[in-house]
Amino acid sequence: MNEPIRRPDATAPAAPHPRAVVLGTGLAGLLTAAVLAEHGASTTLVDRDRLPRTPAARKGLPQARHAHLLWSGGARVIESLLPGTTDRWLAAGARRIPLPTGLVALTAKGWLPRWPEMQYLVACTRDLLDWGVREQVLAHPRVTLRDGADVLGLDGDARRVTGVRLRDPAAADGAAHLPADLVVDATGRGSHAPRWLAELGLPAVREERVDSGLAYSTRIFRAPPGAENFPVVSVQPRAGLDRPAQGATLVPIEDGRWLITASGTRGGEPPADADGFEEFCRRLDHPVLADLIAQVEPVTDVFVSHSTVNRRRRFERLPLWPAGFVAAGDSLATFNPVYGQGMSVAALGAEALRAELRRGGLGEPGLARRAQRALARTADNAWDLATGQDIRYPGAIGDQPPVAARLLRGYFDRLTLAATGRPAVARAMIDVMTLSAPLDALLRPAVALAVLRGPATAPLPGPPFTAAERDLCRAPR
Repeated sequence: MNEPIRRPDATAPAAPHPRAVVLGTGLAGLLTAAVLAEHGASTTLVDRDRLPRTPAARKGLPQARHAHLLWSGGARVIESLLPGTTDRWLAAGARRIPLPTGLVALTAKGWLPRWPEMQYLVACTRDLLDWGVREQVLAHPRVTLRDGADVLGLDGDARRVTGVRLRDPAAADGAAHLPADLVVDATGRGSHAPRWLAELGLPAVREERVDSGLAYSTRIFRAPPGAENFPVVSVQPRAGLDRPAQGATLVPIEDGRWLITASGTRGGEPPADADGFEEFCRRLDHPVLADLIAQVEPVTDVFVSHSTVNRRRRFERLPLWPAGFVAAGDSLATFNPVYGQGMSVAALGAEALRAELRRGGLGEPGLARRAQRALARTADNAWDLATGQDIRYPGAIGDQPPVAARLLRGYFDRLTLAATGRPAVARAMIDVMTLSAPLDALLRPAVALAVLRGPATAPLPGPPFTAAERDLCRAPR
């Protein structure tokens, strides 16, 4: 944890080819750098922030204060790219929580039973998740960090990107030029890639948006003694009603703490004050989270965020694409964080880039275009899941999904109901939710037949806590 961050040495000889520059040191940027270094590229990571040496907050990542769930689909990919990462997280206090065994969830159709493990999630703060990856990537001998640097734009033309321009007041043109055979933009939600490409002469990038109007409020509490194995607890919002959708989730995080994120769509947003936060949780479809909050001590104020718009930039559909440039992670697609998909999609994108590099080297002429299309495909399932749900909330703004998707809504509602009483349906739903299986897994004949039959058991009357968990927090029966 205390190893120094390496920064470029101005006296060092020029890096050998191939050279890569990755803009942004979030999860997408770090994993991309790991893949490029694995394939022999001298890789420079560029970030506007000065990066912390510990699992600490970053100025450029304010959404890190809210709940972040790393689903098993993404965790497995990260482990394949950087072996040992999961153990590093767990040693630092993260939890590996089996699903649905370690989940107490009120879905839109009822309480989900806690069946034996089907998938899992990694629960901790976003700061710890990033640190566990960052330390390994920056230790690679072919990776160099250039932090505290502002990106001005791209060098090159519409046919090929040849590097990036960084702000340098000492230079005659105010810029330092960093040459590269491949530039990857992973600067996130605030990416300027469409403008940078337009400056090179490329056409405008089509952007799709679905905005549910969801807002977040988050507060961290000190967990009670003995709560080391407490489950994730979630009261999920319900779509398709004539009132705002509201929900909240408790995530056990490192250092014996509980992180609780409350959410609500337009007209039902969670408040920013402490008293209002608990009262909001009490007004949900079940007061379980408010009852838990009443038993524990808060350790932070309430933090609010409105960065929940689903946005997808269709770089892959441009008629012309420059060699030497790829957009990845949130620069390519962002999702409503309530579904916990962003980090797993970033991991899947890095895996897709690795597959393309194995087909052809960094200098192969068609690599950038192939990689951009492959990265776009990794966002398809998450995009369909998030936008198909968000457009159903009152006041949602955006394009309606295709007719076929709208016709399937009734099926998905019934699937959620069947999952409360059929483990095979729950498994299919959780496999897709964790990005461990494609969306069409929900339509396989055996699953569809079970969905049509409906639940095989009576609905649970209340939250399925164990006796020890109830006693621990005096939760209602």
